[in-house]
Amino acid sequence: MNQKALSTLEYTKIIAQLEEYASTSMGKKRCRELVPMNDLQEIKTAQAQTSDALARILRKGSISFSGAKDIRDSLLRLKVGSSLSIAELLRVSALLRVALRASDYGKRDHEPGEEDDALDAMFRELAPVVSLAKEIDRCILSEEEIADDASNGLRSVRRAMKTAAEKIRTQLNSLVVNSRTYLQDGVITMRNGRYCVPVKAEHKSNVPGMVHDQSSSGSTIFVEPLSVVKLNNELRELEIREQKEIEAVLAALSNQTCDHLDELTLDLELIGELDFIFAKASLAMDQNASRPLFNDEHIVRIRQGRHPLLDRKKVVPIDVELGKNFDLLVITGPNTGGKTVCLKTVGLFTLMGQAGLHIPALDRSQLSVFTEVFADIGDEQSIEQSLSTFSSHMTSIVSILAKADADSLCLFDELGAGTDPTEGAALAIAILNYLHDRGIRTMATTHYSELKIYALSTNFVENACCEFDVETLRPTYRLPIGIPGK
Repeated sequence: MNQKALSTLEYTKIIAQLEEYASTSMGKKRCRELVPMNDLQEIKTAQAQTSDALARILRKGSISFSGAKDIRDSLLRLKVGSSLSIAELLRVSALLRVALRASDYGKRDHEPGEEDDALDAMFRELAPVVSLAKEIDRCILSEEEIADDASNGLRSVRRAMKTAAEKIRTQLNSLVVNSRTYLQDGVITMRNGRYCVPVKAEHKSNVPGMVHDQSSSGSTIFVEPLSVVKLNNELRELEIREQKEIEAVLAALSNQTCDHLDELTLDLELIGELDFIFAKASLAMDQNASRPLFNDEHIVRIRQGRHPLLDRKKVVPIDVELGKNFDLLVITGPNTGGKTVCLKTVGLFTLMGQAGLHIPALDRSQLSVFTEVFADIGDEQSIEQSLSTFSSHMTSIVSILAKADADSLCLFDELGAGTDPTEGAALAIAILNYLHDRGIRTMATTHYSELKIYALSTNFVENACCEFDVETLRPTYRLPIGIPGK
């Protein structure tokens, strides 16, 4: 699908809304990459997934996939034999917890003879390796802390560290009591990972030991008394042993994680896909949208369609038909009557539907598969390219006519406008004739009376008008088909 149509019809704004409903980076990426499809079966599958996710939300409430992070880099590191960090292992555990939550959410009681819906297989394929998640959570308390019970060696070394630290504090507490006059404060502090006491600079000779730091004013020096140097050395050795034990724990957990690479890869893929599908369903629920029926006969029948980017309290629903009894629809009516909105609604619904999104219209609305949607809507005047409004529109129209075929949907706003009315009307009729002769489904808005007459006098071409209340002199925004506008 051409990028100009996606932008002109504001499909990109719908995608931005959709992305807000995804909870994971994987799901958001899928939302951003969503483009209309051309294969009817793929479209029906995507629509069924959206519909079944919406049914589950209405039946069981919404589900959040938040907490699941993209761990593909970590899985690649495991494949080459690297150990994972604490943070990486916690992300693995979080992914498995989300997989378990999603698996439980996806379970449902089937009625006798009831077939699977479009999501049952995905939920069943989730592999929330509970034993691995429990082991990671048992060993790792937070990103800064490994549990004492993560291994026997770690428990033993930490017990020894606690004993050594208590001996040091006992020694230093005794020194603080006996040498209080030499100290700046009666406290024990840490400098460079070693226990020290704050000594007044003028009394440093009275407290023999190793100087590790000095206050900014120079009045205090931090001394490691000789009486605790050996104990501090022992504690430092124990800290090195502790780090090695932690590395061993992380290596063991990484090896266990490596044993489940296939399950984790599958979980990551499925959670991203399910997050994306449920984002589509959440958007549909917010828009009060329904699943359109799709055909490959280029028939469009929208029932009470509401443009999704307009204020839902103010927007007037429209009924639009195209492709069954006529392949070309000429829409006339006053300014601000909603003609452009009608075009954009049909174009945007087509793009949304082919992307697997529900549309804000009544049930049994019909859409067709178009390989391309072309839209010439809005003022594209270009000062840089020395193009007038008319010239820019003609440049766009020439490009569309060169590319459009019987599988295209063409939308033209104010066809032939911006030049002499007689010439503009003749040009517009010639363009519509060209499209009509090739069976290209087309909608065009106009002010020209000649086009109304053309629609009345040509087979398979129909008039429609944006209704206008002559008593209040206000548009009603309804779109009666078969009646030319004033």
